[in-house]
Amino acid sequence: MLASILRHSRFTAATLKSRTAVSTSTIARGKCSVTEPSVSFAGFEDEPTQIEMKTAFCGPKSQAAFAAINERQDIRTAFTAADYTRSSGNYLVDADGNTMLDLFMQISSIALGYNHPTVRTALSSEEVLTHAANRPALGIAPPHDYGQLLKDAFDPVAPKGLSNVVVATSGSEANENAYKLACIHYMQNQRGGDFTDEDGSSSMLNQAPGSPELAILSFQRAFHGRTFGALSTTRSKSLHKVDIPAFDWPAARFPHLKYPLKDNQEHNKQEETKCLNQLEEIFKTNKMPIVGTIIEPVQGEGGDNHASPEFFKGVQAITKKYGALFIVDEVQTGVATTGTFWAHEAWNLDTSPDVVVFSKKMQTGGFYHKLETRPPQGYRIFNTWLGDPIRVVQARETNKYIFENGLVENAKVTGDYLLAGLQDYEKKYPNLICNSRAQGTFAAFDATSATLRDKLVGDLRNKGIMIGPCGNAAIRFRPSLTLLPKHVTQFFEKFEEVLEENKNL
Repeated sequence: MLASILRHSRFTAATLKSRTAVSTSTIARGKCSVTEPSVSFAGFEDEPTQIEMKTAFCGPKSQAAFAAINERQDIRTAFTAADYTRSSGNYLVDADGNTMLDLFMQISSIALGYNHPTVRTALSSEEVLTHAANRPALGIAPPHDYGQLLKDAFDPVAPKGLSNVVVATSGSEANENAYKLACIHYMQNQRGGDFTDEDGSSSMLNQAPGSPELAILSFQRAFHGRTFGALSTTRSKSLHKVDIPAFDWPAARFPHLKYPLKDNQEHNKQEETKCLNQLEEIFKTNKMPIVGTIIEPVQGEGGDNHASPEFFKGVQAITKKYGALFIVDEVQTGVATTGTFWAHEAWNLDTSPDVVVFSKKMQTGGFYHKLETRPPQGYRIFNTWLGDPIRVVQARETNKYIFENGLVENAKVTGDYLLAGLQDYEKKYPNLICNSRAQGTFAAFDATSATLRDKLVGDLRNKGIMIGPCGNAAIRFRPSLTLLPKHVTQFFEKFEEVLEENKNL
Protein backbone atom coordinates (compact mmCIF):
# COMPACT_ATOMS: atom_id res chain seq x y z
CA MET A 1 0.00 0.00 0.00
CA LEU A 2 2.79 2.43 0.89
CA ALA A 3 4.62 1.63 -2.31
CA SER A 4 1.45 2.41 -4.26
CA ILE A 5 1.15 5.81 -2.63
CA LEU A 6 4.80 6.61 -3.29
CA ARG A 7 4.47 5.64 -6.95
CA HIS A 8 1.52 7.96 -7.48
CA SER A 9 2.48 10.92 -5.30
CA ARG A 10 3.69 14.09 -6.94
CA PHE A 11 6.73 14.21 -4.68
CA THR A 12 8.10 10.71 -4.20
CA ALA A 13 11.08 9.43 -2.26
CA ALA A 14 12.97 9.18 -5.54
CA THR A 15 12.17 12.81 -6.27
CA LEU A 16 13.43 13.85 -2.87
CA LYS A 17 16.64 11.90 -3.36
CA SER A 18 17.27 13.81 -6.56
CA ARG A 19 17.03 17.02 -4.61
CA THR A 20 19.33 16.06 -1.74
CA ALA A 21 22.70 16.68 -3.28
CA VAL A 22 25.32 17.20 -0.59
CA SER A 23 26.73 20.69 -0.45
CA THR A 24 30.09 21.09 -2.12
CA SER A 25 31.63 22.94 0.80
CA THR A 26 31.86 22.27 4.51
CA ILE A 27 29.60 24.35 6.72
CA ALA A 28 31.69 27.00 8.46
CA ARG A 29 30.78 25.96 11.97
CA GLY A 30 33.89 25.73 14.04
CA LYS A 31 34.63 22.19 15.17
CA CYS A 32 31.94 20.32 13.21
CA SER A 33 33.12 19.17 9.81
CA VAL A 34 30.08 17.41 8.31
CA THR A 35 28.38 18.81 5.24
CA GLU A 36 24.78 19.90 4.97
CA PRO A 37 22.56 18.15 2.40
CA SER A 38 20.46 20.44 0.23
CA VAL A 39 16.79 19.50 0.72
CA SER A 40 13.74 21.60 -0.03
CA PHE A 41 9.99 21.28 -0.42
CA ALA A 42 6.95 23.51 -0.06
CA GLY A 43 6.92 24.46 3.60
CA PHE A 44 5.88 27.33 5.83
CA GLU A 45 5.96 30.74 4.21
CA ASP A 46 5.94 32.45 7.60
CA GLU A 47 8.32 30.12 9.47
CA PRO A 48 11.00 32.10 11.33
CA THR A 49 14.47 31.92 9.87
CA GLN A 50 16.40 31.98 13.13
CA ILE A 51 16.31 31.56 16.89
CA GLU A 52 15.74 34.70 18.96
CA MET A 53 15.91 34.70 22.76
CA LYS A 54 14.63 37.87 24.42
CA THR A 55 14.76 36.52 27.98
CA ALA A 56 16.27 33.55 29.75
CA PHE A 57 14.41 30.33 29.11
CA CYS A 58 11.11 30.21 30.97
CA GLY A 59 10.96 33.97 31.49
CA PRO A 60 8.66 36.04 33.73
CA LYS A 61 5.54 35.72 31.57
CA SER A 62 5.91 31.96 31.44
CA GLN A 63 6.34 31.90 35.21
CA ALA A 64 3.19 33.99 35.62
CA ALA A 65 1.27 31.61 33.36
CA PHE A 66 2.44 28.65 35.45
CA ALA A 67 1.31 30.37 38.65
CA ALA A 68 -2.18 30.95 37.25
CA ILE A 69 -2.53 27.33 36.10
CA ASN A 70 -1.09 25.97 39.35
CA GLU A 71 -3.95 27.50 41.34
CA ARG A 72 -6.19 24.81 39.86
CA GLN A 73 -3.96 22.13 38.35
CA ASP A 74 -0.53 20.79 39.26
CA ILE A 75 1.82 22.22 36.62
CA ARG A 76 5.19 21.25 38.08
CA THR A 77 6.02 19.20 34.97
CA ALA A 78 5.86 22.22 32.62
CA PHE A 79 8.98 23.95 31.34
CA THR A 80 7.59 26.69 29.10
CA ALA A 81 4.32 28.52 28.43
CA ALA A 82 3.74 28.63 24.69
CA ASP A 83 2.15 31.25 22.48
CA TYR A 84 0.71 28.98 19.82
CA THR A 85 -0.77 31.82 17.80
CA ARG A 86 2.77 33.03 17.00
CA SER A 87 4.47 29.63 16.65
CA SER A 88 5.13 28.34 13.14
CA GLY A 89 6.79 25.37 11.52
CA ASN A 90 9.73 24.12 13.56
CA TYR A 91 9.77 27.15 15.86
CA LEU A 92 7.91 27.53 19.12
CA VAL A 93 7.31 31.04 20.47
CA ASP A 94 6.79 31.31 24.22
CA ALA A 95 4.87 33.77 26.36
CA ASP A 96 7.94 36.02 26.62
CA GLY A 97 8.35 36.24 22.85
CA ASN A 98 11.33 33.88 22.65
CA THR A 99 11.54 32.10 19.28
CA MET A 100 12.99 28.62 19.83
CA LEU A 101 13.88 25.79 17.47
CA ASP A 102 11.73 22.95 18.74
CA LEU A 103 13.42 19.56 18.39
CA PHE A 104 11.08 17.95 20.94
CA MET A 105 7.67 18.82 19.40
CA GLN A 106 5.35 18.11 22.34
CA ILE A 107 7.04 14.78 23.11
CA SER A 108 7.09 13.75 19.44
CA SER A 109 3.39 14.42 18.81
CA ILE A 110 3.48 17.30 16.28
CA ALA A 111 3.92 15.73 12.86
CA LEU A 112 4.17 18.68 10.47
CA GLY A 113 5.19 21.55 12.73
CA TYR A 114 3.19 24.32 14.34
CA ASN A 115 0.20 25.82 12.54
CA HIS A 116 0.80 23.85 9.37
CA PRO A 117 -1.53 25.22 6.67
CA THR A 118 -2.66 21.73 5.64
CA VAL A 119 -3.77 20.97 9.19
CA ARG A 120 -5.39 24.37 9.72
CA THR A 121 -7.33 24.08 6.47
CA ALA A 122 -8.58 20.62 7.39
CA LEU A 123 -9.62 21.70 10.88
CA SER A 124 -11.56 24.71 9.57
CA SER A 125 -13.67 22.57 7.21
CA GLU A 126 -17.41 21.96 7.45
CA GLU A 127 -16.61 18.28 7.96
CA VAL A 128 -14.71 19.01 11.16
CA LEU A 129 -17.21 21.62 12.36
CA THR A 130 -19.98 19.02 12.16
CA HIS A 131 -17.91 16.49 14.12
CA ALA A 132 -17.07 19.14 16.73
CA ALA A 133 -20.66 20.27 17.23
CA ASN A 134 -22.00 16.71 17.54
CA ARG A 135 -19.15 14.70 18.99
CA PRO A 136 -20.54 11.22 18.38
CA ALA A 137 -20.38 8.10 20.50
CA LEU A 138 -18.73 6.25 17.65
CA GLY A 139 -19.56 2.76 18.92
CA ILE A 140 -23.31 3.33 18.85
CA ALA A 141 -24.04 6.17 16.40
CA PRO A 142 -21.12 6.78 14.04
CA PRO A 143 -21.47 9.29 11.20
CA HIS A 144 -22.92 7.71 8.07
CA ASP A 145 -19.64 8.26 6.20
CA TYR A 146 -17.30 7.18 8.99
CA GLY A 147 -16.33 4.00 7.16
CA GLN A 148 -14.93 6.05 4.29
CA LEU A 149 -13.07 8.31 6.73
CA LEU A 150 -11.47 5.29 8.40
CA LYS A 151 -10.51 3.87 5.02
CA ASP A 152 -8.98 7.13 3.78
CA ALA A 153 -7.10 7.84 7.02
CA PHE A 154 -5.77 4.40 7.95
CA ASP A 155 -5.72 2.07 4.93
CA PRO A 156 -2.96 3.90 3.00
CA VAL A 157 -0.54 3.55 5.92
CA ALA A 158 -1.69 0.22 7.37
CA PRO A 159 1.15 -2.13 8.34
CA LYS A 160 1.32 -5.09 5.99
CA GLY A 161 -1.13 -7.82 6.97
CA LEU A 162 -3.20 -5.74 9.40
CA SER A 163 -6.65 -4.90 8.05
CA ASN A 164 -8.54 -3.82 11.18
CA VAL A 165 -8.11 -0.72 13.29
CA VAL A 166 -9.30 0.36 16.75
CA VAL A 167 -9.29 4.12 17.34
CA ALA A 168 -8.56 5.48 20.80
CA THR A 169 -7.76 8.80 22.43
CA SER A 170 -4.19 8.15 23.57
CA GLY A 171 -1.33 5.70 23.37
CA SER A 172 -1.96 4.44 26.90
CA GLU A 173 -5.62 3.78 26.14
CA ALA A 174 -4.63 2.00 22.93
CA ASN A 175 -2.21 -0.25 24.81
CA GLU A 176 -4.81 -1.03 27.46
CA ASN A 177 -7.21 -2.21 24.75
CA ALA A 178 -4.46 -4.15 22.95
CA TYR A 179 -3.81 -6.06 26.20
CA LYS A 180 -7.52 -6.81 26.50
CA LEU A 181 -7.54 -8.00 22.91
CA ALA A 182 -4.66 -10.40 23.64
CA CYS A 183 -6.40 -11.81 26.71
CA ILE A 184 -9.74 -12.28 24.94
CA HIS A 185 -8.06 -13.92 21.95
CA TYR A 186 -6.13 -16.34 24.17
CA MET A 187 -9.13 -17.37 26.23
CA GLN A 188 -11.33 -17.72 23.17
CA ASN A 189 -8.79 -20.16 21.71
CA GLN A 190 -8.48 -22.04 25.01
CA ARG A 191 -12.24 -22.55 25.29
CA GLY A 192 -12.83 -23.11 21.62
CA GLY A 193 -15.93 -20.95 21.80
CA ASP A 194 -17.86 -18.31 23.74
CA PHE A 195 -17.56 -17.89 27.48
CA THR A 196 -19.90 -19.81 29.77
CA ASP A 197 -22.34 -18.71 32.46
CA GLU A 198 -19.74 -19.72 35.06
CA ASP A 199 -17.15 -17.54 33.32
CA GLY A 200 -19.53 -14.61 33.44
CA SER A 201 -20.61 -14.99 37.07
CA SER A 202 -17.10 -15.58 38.40
CA SER A 203 -15.76 -12.54 36.55
CA MET A 204 -18.16 -10.36 38.53
CA LEU A 205 -16.32 -11.53 41.66
CA ASN A 206 -12.87 -10.99 40.07
CA GLN A 207 -12.28 -14.70 40.34
CA ALA A 208 -11.35 -17.55 38.00
CA PRO A 209 -12.34 -18.91 35.59
CA GLY A 210 -13.93 -15.67 34.33
CA SER A 211 -11.05 -13.53 35.60
CA PRO A 212 -8.07 -15.72 34.64
CA GLU A 213 -4.46 -15.19 35.63
CA LEU A 214 -2.80 -14.12 32.38
CA ALA A 215 0.27 -12.01 31.70
CA ILE A 216 1.54 -9.43 29.23
CA LEU A 217 5.34 -9.53 28.91
CA SER A 218 7.28 -6.31 28.49
CA PHE A 219 10.94 -5.37 28.71
CA GLN A 220 13.17 -3.69 31.25
CA ARG A 221 13.37 0.09 30.64
CA ALA A 222 10.15 -0.03 28.58
CA PHE A 223 7.46 2.64 28.60
CA HIS A 224 3.90 1.84 27.51
CA GLY A 225 1.82 4.40 29.38
CA ARG A 226 0.69 5.56 32.79
CA THR A 227 -2.84 4.16 32.97
CA PHE A 228 -3.43 1.31 35.37
CA GLY A 229 -2.87 -1.76 33.19
CA ALA A 230 -0.31 -0.15 30.92
CA LEU A 231 1.67 0.90 33.97
CA SER A 232 2.33 -2.75 34.80
CA THR A 233 4.31 -2.97 31.56
CA THR A 234 6.08 0.37 32.03
CA ARG A 235 9.53 0.02 33.61
CA SER A 236 11.43 3.16 32.68
CA LYS A 237 11.21 5.26 35.85
CA SER A 238 10.13 4.44 39.41
CA LEU A 239 8.32 7.78 39.76
CA HIS A 240 5.65 6.47 37.38
CA LYS A 241 5.00 3.33 39.42
CA VAL A 242 5.56 3.95 43.13
CA ASP A 243 2.40 3.49 45.28
CA ILE A 244 0.39 1.97 42.41
CA PRO A 245 -0.68 -1.69 42.63
CA ALA A 246 0.59 -3.70 39.68
CA PHE A 247 -0.04 -7.00 37.94
CA ASP A 248 2.57 -9.66 38.54
CA TRP A 249 3.75 -9.60 34.94
CA PRO A 250 7.25 -10.53 33.76
CA ALA A 251 9.93 -8.24 32.32
CA ALA A 252 12.56 -9.51 29.92
CA ARG A 253 15.93 -7.92 29.47
CA PHE A 254 16.31 -5.46 26.60
CA PRO A 255 19.81 -5.38 25.05
CA HIS A 256 22.42 -2.93 26.31
CA LEU A 257 24.25 -2.19 23.07
CA LYS A 258 27.65 -0.58 22.68
CA TYR A 259 28.18 2.25 20.19
CA PRO A 260 29.16 2.84 17.51
CA LEU A 261 27.31 -0.24 16.34
CA LYS A 262 29.69 -1.04 13.48
CA ASP A 263 32.64 -1.28 15.90
CA ASN A 264 30.89 -3.51 18.44
CA GLN A 265 29.09 -6.09 16.34
CA GLU A 266 30.35 -9.20 18.13
CA HIS A 267 29.63 -7.83 21.62
CA ASN A 268 26.17 -6.69 20.60
CA LYS A 269 25.34 -10.00 18.95
CA GLN A 270 26.29 -11.87 22.13
CA GLU A 271 24.26 -9.43 24.23
CA GLU A 272 21.16 -9.88 22.09
CA THR A 273 21.54 -13.67 22.15
CA LYS A 274 21.63 -13.61 25.96
CA CYS A 275 18.47 -11.50 26.01
CA LEU A 276 16.64 -13.85 23.64
CA ASN A 277 17.68 -16.89 25.69
CA GLN A 278 16.35 -15.22 28.83
CA LEU A 279 13.11 -14.30 27.05
CA GLU A 280 12.47 -17.92 26.09
CA GLU A 281 13.23 -19.06 29.62
CA ILE A 282 10.58 -16.64 30.93
CA PHE A 283 8.01 -18.08 28.53
CA LYS A 284 8.90 -21.60 29.70
CA THR A 285 8.80 -20.91 33.44
CA ASN A 286 6.35 -18.05 34.05
CA LYS A 287 3.73 -19.07 36.57
CA MET A 288 0.85 -17.82 34.42
CA PRO A 289 0.33 -17.98 30.64
CA ILE A 290 1.87 -15.09 28.69
CA VAL A 291 -0.72 -13.98 26.12
CA GLY A 292 1.16 -11.06 24.59
CA THR A 293 4.62 -9.57 24.22
CA ILE A 294 4.83 -5.80 23.83
CA ILE A 295 7.97 -4.10 22.61
CA GLU A 296 9.09 -0.68 21.33
CA PRO A 297 11.26 -0.49 18.19
CA VAL A 298 13.34 2.02 20.14
CA GLN A 299 12.80 2.39 23.88
CA GLY A 300 12.08 6.12 23.94
CA GLU A 301 11.35 7.11 27.53
CA GLY A 302 13.74 4.46 28.81
CA GLY A 303 16.78 6.08 27.20
CA ASP A 304 16.52 5.67 23.40
CA ASN A 305 17.70 2.08 23.53
CA HIS A 306 18.15 0.34 20.17
CA ALA A 307 18.38 -3.28 19.06
CA SER A 308 19.04 -5.02 15.74
CA PRO A 309 16.39 -6.35 13.34
CA GLU A 310 17.63 -9.85 14.19
CA PHE A 311 16.77 -9.29 17.85
CA PHE A 312 13.22 -8.23 17.06
CA LYS A 313 12.81 -11.17 14.68
CA GLY A 314 13.90 -13.40 17.53
CA VAL A 315 11.41 -11.84 19.93
CA GLN A 316 8.61 -12.38 17.42
CA ALA A 317 9.63 -16.01 16.80
CA ILE A 318 9.69 -16.87 20.51
CA THR A 319 6.39 -15.07 21.12
CA LYS A 320 4.75 -16.93 18.24
CA LYS A 321 6.22 -20.26 19.39
CA TYR A 322 4.39 -19.97 22.71
CA GLY A 323 1.09 -18.80 21.24
CA ALA A 324 1.16 -15.18 22.38
CA LEU A 325 0.41 -12.06 20.33
CA PHE A 326 3.35 -9.94 19.17
CA ILE A 327 2.47 -6.31 19.94
CA VAL A 328 4.68 -3.54 18.57
CA ASP A 329 4.28 -0.22 20.38
CA GLU A 330 4.92 2.45 17.73
CA VAL A 331 3.44 5.33 19.72
CA GLN A 332 6.70 7.29 19.47
CA THR A 333 8.43 5.62 16.53
CA GLY A 334 5.51 5.45 14.10
CA VAL A 335 4.62 7.83 11.26
CA ALA A 336 7.79 8.32 9.21
CA THR A 337 10.12 9.66 11.90
CA THR A 338 12.61 6.74 11.69
CA GLY A 339 12.99 6.91 7.91
CA THR A 340 10.35 4.24 7.27
CA PHE A 341 6.68 4.91 7.95
CA TRP A 342 6.67 2.26 10.67
CA ALA A 343 9.94 1.54 12.40
CA HIS A 344 9.26 -2.21 12.35
CA GLU A 345 9.32 -2.15 8.53
CA ALA A 346 13.12 -1.98 8.79
CA TRP A 347 13.15 -5.40 10.48
CA ASN A 348 11.91 -7.20 7.32
CA LEU A 349 9.78 -9.61 9.33
CA ASP A 350 8.63 -12.80 7.64
CA THR A 351 5.12 -12.28 9.04
CA SER A 352 3.50 -9.08 10.27
CA PRO A 353 3.11 -8.23 13.95
CA ASP A 354 -0.28 -9.17 15.43
CA VAL A 355 -0.87 -5.66 16.75
CA VAL A 356 0.75 -2.29 15.98
CA VAL A 357 -0.07 0.53 18.38
CA PHE A 358 0.04 4.20 17.34
CA SER A 359 -0.57 7.68 18.71
CA LYS A 360 1.38 10.97 18.83
CA LYS A 361 2.29 11.86 15.20
CA MET A 362 -0.75 9.92 13.96
CA GLN A 363 -2.77 12.63 15.77
CA THR A 364 -5.02 9.99 17.32
CA GLY A 365 -4.41 6.91 19.40
CA GLY A 366 -5.28 3.40 18.34
CA PHE A 367 -3.95 0.14 17.00
CA TYR A 368 -4.00 -2.02 13.90
CA HIS A 369 -4.70 -5.73 14.28
CA LYS A 370 -5.54 -8.85 12.29
CA LEU A 371 -9.17 -9.67 11.56
CA GLU A 372 -8.86 -13.04 13.31
CA THR A 373 -8.09 -11.30 16.62
CA ARG A 374 -11.33 -9.29 16.56
CA PRO A 375 -13.39 -10.34 19.65
CA PRO A 376 -16.40 -12.51 18.83
CA GLN A 377 -18.78 -10.23 20.76
CA GLY A 378 -19.40 -6.50 20.61
CA TYR A 379 -18.67 -4.22 23.61
CA ARG A 380 -15.46 -6.11 24.44
CA ILE A 381 -13.24 -3.27 23.13
CA PHE A 382 -15.48 -0.26 23.71
CA ASN A 383 -15.96 3.12 25.35
CA THR A 384 -18.24 6.10 24.76
CA TRP A 385 -16.20 7.99 22.18
CA LEU A 386 -13.77 5.42 20.71
CA GLY A 387 -11.45 8.23 19.76
CA ASP A 388 -12.39 11.45 18.02
CA PRO A 389 -13.38 11.79 14.35
CA ILE A 390 -11.76 15.24 14.25
CA ARG A 391 -8.39 13.65 14.92
CA VAL A 392 -9.07 10.98 12.32
CA VAL A 393 -9.57 13.79 9.78
CA GLN A 394 -6.28 15.28 10.95
CA ALA A 395 -4.57 11.90 10.55
CA ARG A 396 -5.93 11.57 7.03
CA GLU A 397 -4.61 14.96 5.93
CA THR A 398 -1.30 14.55 7.75
CA ASN A 399 -0.57 11.16 6.17
CA LYS A 400 -1.52 12.45 2.73
CA TYR A 401 0.87 15.39 3.11
CA ILE A 402 3.68 13.13 4.30
CA PHE A 403 3.63 11.08 1.12
CA GLU A 404 2.92 13.91 -1.29
CA ASN A 405 6.01 15.69 0.01
CA GLY A 406 8.44 12.82 0.52
CA LEU A 407 8.72 13.30 4.27
CA VAL A 408 9.62 9.67 4.96
CA GLU A 409 12.79 10.08 2.91
CA ASN A 410 13.33 13.55 4.35
CA ALA A 411 13.47 12.06 7.85
CA LYS A 412 16.17 9.68 6.67
CA VAL A 413 18.28 12.32 4.90
CA THR A 414 17.96 14.86 7.70
CA GLY A 415 18.52 12.18 10.34
CA ASP A 416 21.71 10.97 8.65
CA TYR A 417 23.02 14.54 8.71
CA LEU A 418 22.08 14.96 12.37
CA LEU A 419 23.77 11.71 13.37
CA ALA A 420 26.94 12.50 11.42
CA GLY A 421 27.23 15.82 13.23
CA LEU A 422 26.60 14.29 16.66
CA GLN A 423 29.27 11.67 16.02
CA ASP A 424 31.68 14.39 14.92
CA TYR A 425 31.12 16.39 18.12
CA GLU A 426 31.39 13.19 20.14
CA LYS A 427 34.93 12.69 18.88
CA LYS A 428 35.87 16.27 19.73
CA TYR A 429 34.24 16.39 23.17
CA PRO A 430 34.55 12.81 24.52
CA ASN A 431 34.52 14.06 28.10
CA LEU A 432 31.00 15.45 27.56
CA ILE A 433 29.02 13.27 25.16
CA CYS A 434 28.99 9.72 23.76
CA ASN A 435 26.83 6.98 22.23
CA SER A 436 25.20 8.99 19.44
CA ARG A 437 22.47 6.93 17.77
CA ALA A 438 19.58 7.47 15.41
CA GLN A 439 17.00 5.98 13.10
CA GLY A 440 15.90 8.83 10.88
CA THR A 441 15.43 11.89 13.07
CA PHE A 442 14.55 9.68 16.05
CA ALA A 443 17.92 10.38 17.58
CA ALA A 444 19.76 10.68 20.88
CA PHE A 445 23.15 10.86 22.53
CA ASP A 446 24.33 10.35 26.11
CA ALA A 447 26.02 12.82 28.37
CA THR A 448 28.84 11.35 30.41
CA SER A 449 26.81 11.80 33.62
CA ALA A 450 23.22 12.45 34.61
CA THR A 451 24.20 15.76 36.20
CA LEU A 452 25.95 16.91 33.04
CA ARG A 453 22.95 15.79 30.94
CA ASP A 454 20.62 18.01 32.95
CA LYS A 455 23.01 20.95 32.61
CA LEU A 456 23.35 20.50 28.83
CA VAL A 457 19.56 20.37 28.45
CA GLY A 458 19.22 23.59 30.46
CA ASP A 459 22.01 25.33 28.55
CA LEU A 460 20.52 24.35 25.18
CA ARG A 461 17.10 25.62 26.18
CA ASN A 462 18.60 28.92 27.26
CA LYS A 463 20.08 29.21 23.77
CA GLY A 464 16.71 28.56 22.15
CA ILE A 465 16.86 24.80 21.53
CA MET A 466 13.88 22.81 22.79
CA ILE A 467 15.12 19.30 23.49
CA GLY A 468 14.27 16.57 25.96
CA PRO A 469 15.97 14.18 28.40
CA CYS A 470 15.24 10.46 28.72
CA GLY A 471 16.70 7.48 30.52
CA ASN A 472 19.59 7.97 32.94
CA ALA A 473 21.77 10.36 30.94
CA ALA A 474 20.35 10.63 27.41
CA ILE A 475 19.26 13.68 25.45
CA ARG A 476 16.73 12.92 22.72
CA PHE A 477 15.47 14.52 19.53
CA ARG A 478 11.79 14.29 18.59
CA PRO A 479 11.41 16.89 15.81
CA SER A 480 8.66 17.35 13.27
CA LEU A 481 8.78 15.63 9.90
CA THR A 482 9.36 19.01 8.24
CA LEU A 483 12.71 19.41 9.98
CA LEU A 484 15.32 20.09 7.31
CA PRO A 485 19.13 20.00 7.32
CA LYS A 486 19.15 23.80 7.55
CA HIS A 487 17.38 23.52 10.93
CA VAL A 488 19.90 20.92 12.08
CA THR A 489 22.70 23.33 11.15
CA GLN A 490 21.14 25.92 13.49
CA PHE A 491 21.13 23.32 16.23
CA PHE A 492 24.80 22.49 15.59
CA GLU A 493 25.75 26.15 15.99
CA LYS A 494 24.09 26.39 19.40
CA PHE A 495 25.26 22.93 20.43
CA GLU A 496 28.87 23.82 19.75
CA GLU A 497 28.51 26.95 21.89
CA VAL A 498 27.20 24.85 24.77
CA LEU A 499 29.92 22.22 24.40
CA GLU A 500 32.63 24.86 24.33
CA GLU A 501 31.22 26.49 27.47
CA ASN A 502 31.28 23.14 29.27
CA LYS A 503 34.46 21.61 27.84
CA ASN A 504 36.47 21.97 31.04
CA LEU A 505 33.93 20.24 33.30
